Amino acid sequence: MIDKIRNETQYKQVMALIEAFIQKATDAGGFHALNEKESEELHKLTLLAEYYEDNVLNVMPLTITINAVVQQRISEMNITQGKLAEMFGMGSAKISQILNGKRQPDVPFLKAIHEKLGIDGNFILDRV
Repeated sequence: MIDKIRNETQYKQVMALIEAFIQKATDAGGFHALNEKESEELHKLTLLAEYYEDNVLNVMPLTITINAVVQQRISEMNITQGKLAEMFGMGSAKISQILNGKRQPDVPFLKAIHEKLGIDGNFILDRV
């Protein structure tokens, strides 16, 4: 068992092992299909990969912003910012400023994205 990932080649090998365990579990219908030794090894490998990603590759979790989620939803709905402003009963300039980061979202905007776009309230609260 590897104790530390020292280079990109080892990282790729570890990732291949992780993927093999995940594929085995997927094929068998869940992680219960892995025996105790395999589960333990998978856990150790994922910790090694995480450490390497965080400290060598500098892979950090992406921050998902309210603006990014709203922009994605606008795209999915195939509407313009003007149509969004109309849906929200707000001015186009205000919507544009919020979505471009020039203005902080206010309570009416946050309430509208929750009610009109179906964006989870917990997600909104975590990001304001």
